[in-house]
Amino acid sequence: MRARRQTREPTIALINVVFLMLVFFMVAGTLAPPLERDLALVRTDDLEGRAPPDALVVHADGQMAYRGATQADAESYLAGLEPEAREEVRIVPDRDLPAADLVALGRALRRAGAGRVIIVTERALQ
Repeated sequence: MRARRQTREPTIALINVVFLMLVFFMVAGTLAPPLERDLALVRTDDLEGRAPPDALVVHADGQMAYRGATQADAESYLAGLEPEAREEVRIVPDRDLPAADLVALGRALRRAGAGRVIIVTERALQ
């Protein structure tokens, strides 16, 4: 008896073709339009960050301050602002402030007449 010779499918060739197509489309395609070649972007990695002076700072214990002056509540804070400044209010919360307190403050600011409440955060690139 003669042993049957098994035919193997050329899967290696198929894998090579798919890989070459993948490399081609990665090199040839662009996901976003390129920037101008002579453009030099601004570097901000060595700038000192600090809270904006027009923001309401909220400490971990819930105490609020605006430009160094303690604020009793959201209504008194908004009463001291110009009408156009009430349209966009910025909050700088302490990271240890409970989220429920931050949400309650946002709601209180909206009820008191703030148009938009923006939370200023720190973005860390690691």
